[in-house]
Amino acid sequence: MVSVRRAVVVLGWLAVLAATVGVGVHYLDTTVTVLVVLASFAPLLMVCAAVGLLALAATRQWVGTVVAVLVLGVAAWTQLPLYVGDAPPEQGSALTVMQANIFFGNSDVEGVVAQVRSKQVDILTVDELTPGAVPRLGAAGLDEVLPYRYLRPTELGGGTGIWSRHPLSAQTEHMGFVMNMLSARVDPPGRPPFVVVAAHPLPPVPRQQTDIWAREMAQVRDILQGLRGGGEPVIVGADFNSTYDHAQFRALLGDGFRDAAEQSGAGALRTYPADRWWPPVLAIDHVLVAGGTATSAGIVELPGSDHRGVVATVAVPAAGGYPGPG
Repeated sequence: MVSVRRAVVVLGWLAVLAATVGVGVHYLDTTVTVLVVLASFAPLLMVCAAVGLLALAATRQWVGTVVAVLVLGVAAWTQLPLYVGDAPPEQGSALTVMQANIFFGNSDVEGVVAQVRSKQVDILTVDELTPGAVPRLGAAGLDEVLPYRYLRPTELGGGTGIWSRHPLSAQTEHMGFVMNMLSARVDPPGRPPFVVVAAHPLPPVPRQQTDIWAREMAQVRDILQGLRGGGEPVIVGADFNSTYDHAQFRALLGDGFRDAAEQSGAGALRTYPADRWWPPVLAIDHVLVAGGTATSAGIVELPGSDHRGVVATVAVPAAGGYPGPG
């Protein structure tokens, strides 16, 4: 019995240590690859605090129990914004935005288009768009549903695209990225225009890519702030290869931008990997909004892809309803 009790105590302290690491990497702004990877899994590490609390309380380790409670409290505080939500009452016209990574163009395009139809999507942003995928998506009916598009496909899967129900103008390819980043102004008839952005920063792994990922995330932030400075609402769909627990991702938020999942209280929308026998564990696909309100967000299946998609409902204010960058 003594050896069992000792093992439970050791397990409890190890669990609290794991949770402490999860909390630490949530707050740490770093380009050390192993720490960036740990931040991806921070919520899973933080859950260990509950295991530690049970183990230490059961063995009457009261100091350890207090430590576990404190760590669990801080861990919950880091995740709370994703589940509480603070979207104001919907004002303006509602749009449905969908972000989809189509796995080097190998997704079941009929399935992608079926989701667009089912969700009545108004704006679709696509990552890993290849030249071969473009005509297949068109043949599946995407161009009928969303007839306006701005596309930059590439053979190696770094391509990006924007499809829209409404006309596009001011089409821009933002340079300096390994995988394409695009923006365009959407001009809905009889309503104020807004800007849509599609992006795909490089993954932070393997190790030689971590600094590039951090640099591209900083570039994205600068570009988004510049677009917001134009005074029009901005909607972003992207595979950021980043979760809410990466400081580099949270740096995109604030100054007017919100994560649709956070603002609507939808929680962590885990999208990757979607092609394994286990459920996706990483929430790396996001919809961001500035000058509008995300009132709901959720995930959709993308058959044949290694990602799930994200769908968000965004209310864009009528003319004069957007206060500008301030």
